Amino acid sequence: MLIERQIKQTLLNFREWFPIVYLGGPRQSGKTTLLRNLLPELPYASLEDADTRRRAEEDPRRFLNGFPKGAILDEAQRTPHLFNYLQGLVDTDRSKRFVLSGSQNFLLMESITQSLAGRVGVLQLMPLAWPEINRSHPDTTLEQLAWKGGYPTLYSGSSIPPEVFFDSYIQTYLERDVRMLKNVGDISSFGKFMRLCAGRVGQPLNMTSLANDTGVATNTVKAWIAVLEASYLVFKLPPYFENFNKRIIKSPKLYFFDTGLLCNLLGITSSQQLENHYFFGNIIENALVVELFKKRLNVGKRPKFWFWQDQQGNEVDLIIEEEGTLSAIEFKSSQTYNTRLWDGLKRWNTLNKATTNRNYLVYAGNQEGEIETGMLLPWEKAMDVL
Repeated sequence: MLIERQIKQTLLNFREWFPIVYLGGPRQSGKTTLLRNLLPELPYASLEDADTRRRAEEDPRRFLNGFPKGAILDEAQRTPHLFNYLQGLVDTDRSKRFVLSGSQNFLLMESITQSLAGRVGVLQLMPLAWPEINRSHPDTTLEQLAWKGGYPTLYSGSSIPPEVFFDSYIQTYLERDVRMLKNVGDISSFGKFMRLCAGRVGQPLNMTSLANDTGVATNTVKAWIAVLEASYLVFKLPPYFENFNKRIIKSPKLYFFDTGLLCNLLGITSSQQLENHYFFGNIIENALVVELFKKRLNVGKRPKFWFWQDQQGNEVDLIIEEEGTLSAIEFKSSQTYNTRLWDGLKRWNTLNKATTNRNYLVYAGNQEGEIETGMLLPWEKAMDVL
């Protein structure tokens, strides 16, 4: 079953605006399926295929000239030297249109910055967003969404259990991508490191503590987090501390781009188990933060997201800046509304002198309305409004 992706029109627009489009995202997020179905007129070549990669490496001009109108070049990070030749090709003939895709962000972006600046439009395709899932699975609950995540294979009619899918995904990732991105000698230590990262989801990141628990040096942990970021598996949410004093937390929080993968790393095997898990609130928070992140990526925007937290424990889960205006959003996994849920936003208002019409409390219940402190929204409505 082919699931229509929200990024489709944005991708078509970028194709008109740029001679080269780069579509990044984690493995199995649906990049190849989207590109081959949306752009059937373009030939497709996977540079992960050894023979194709050899031809591109040995004679790059001949390889590229074999595509007179352009092509889709998948896993393009495997042949970064090709970008120098692409530059000259599209500068000479602007009618040619190439689409690059890849699952290793840092390797590709470094090559793009060096060789293709000004010629390439950059997009990112993450696992399915909730509106995409909701079209074919309209009864999906917040707990099911958080547990299962959004990888398309799990919604395309396949009978593979999520636990089996993610076990295989992680093993393949460790054996292939980790070794390519970073020469990690002890893959089992890196697997342990991933599980420890999952146990810190939604918390300010303490590199020293993570290094001690993993049994490696702090610099190694920093390098390994960069590997997870390069693979589009995690992202760091920076703190917002502009105009505040030194009593504000200044370490980033760690989130996963897919909470299904997160739940697997935590050993959570069902949505029912998730509801009773001690990280339930953190996982729901992660799921909702990343949904708003995907929403912006799908229209070609670079999200300007932060969190705010002081040393007394007052916090706001998400601060969003759009068109010069800040919105403060607090996520709660509770289905029951009470006024204490506003405590973090009240403190934010006091310190920041914020206007309450840009404050939102998003929760798992059904009530909706505007009160003195801000707007109360059920999570489904929030995904449309925010």
